[in-house]
Amino acid sequence: MVVLAVDPGREKCGLAVVEPGRVLHREVCGRVRLRERVRELAGRFPVEVLLVGDATGSQEVIRELVDLGQPVRVVPESGTTLEARHRYFREKPARGLVRLLPPGLRVPPEPYDDYVAVLLAERFLGQEAVV
Repeated sequence: MVVLAVDPGREKCGLAVVEPGRVLHREVCGRVRLRERVRELAGRFPVEVLLVGDATGSQEVIRELVDLGQPVRVVPESGTTLEARHRYFREKPARGLVRLLPPGLRVPPEPYDDYVAVLLAERFLGQEAVV
């Protein structure tokens, strides 16, 4: 099963296309382009289900995506931001002085909403995926 997960936000959204055990695509896109990007990704990959995190802006995102012809499911987002931050630094280790900070105080230098989307997909699929 291939899923497309969306971490909704006011200004930007995280997107991830995931199949069991593997991340096929991930990106951060502007909120205004969300519907267009979801449509493009669903055309490029054999997406069976759209997943939307249940936090900020989720209801509006669901309304936008529900008519794209894919089932839409809501996934709980609790704890994903901190977990995504840890995953980010596991894949892209801190450099310079940042690496001296305790892991809990490190903040990625770029948006990492796509990592949250990967976590949402993993929750739905019930397993961790590998890039």
